[in-house]
Amino acid sequence: MMTFNHSCIIDDDPISVFGMKRSMKKVNFSKTIEVYHNGQEAIDGITAMVAAGQKIPSVIFLDLNMPIMDGWEFLENFTKIPNTNTDYVTIFIVSSSVNPRDIIRAKEYSIVNNYILKPIQPKDLLKVLSEIKAQ
Repeated sequence: MMTFNHSCIIDDDPISVFGMKRSMKKVNFSKTIEVYHNGQEAIDGITAMVAAGQKIPSVIFLDLNMPIMDGWEFLENFTKIPNTNTDYVTIFIVSSSVNPRDIIRAKEYSIVNNYILKPIQPKDLLKVLSEIKAQ
């Protein structure tokens, strides 16, 4: 099974984060899991990684509804981080929203691979792995 070196969860809900991390560990998804509680925290953290010459997470699980900077604002700002190679980054929207407008809007971003409904289960992560492997 493919394992990533570095992945990231951007979500303000501690229960969702706990469940997702647990599922990720269960399927050996990633060696390290970075957690940010809103989009601004993630932008700042990723910008600092780039400035330090570190590799940014290759898989990002992004919630839409968060305080300070939501998932949509994160998507707008992520591609503007200077000196960031986003070619190898895959973003999955993870949301409790079943609003068709959110799903359609998410697919308008080329960097977004798919839209997954919460809560994330190990089977969802196995599907993510197969989607990435197929690319």
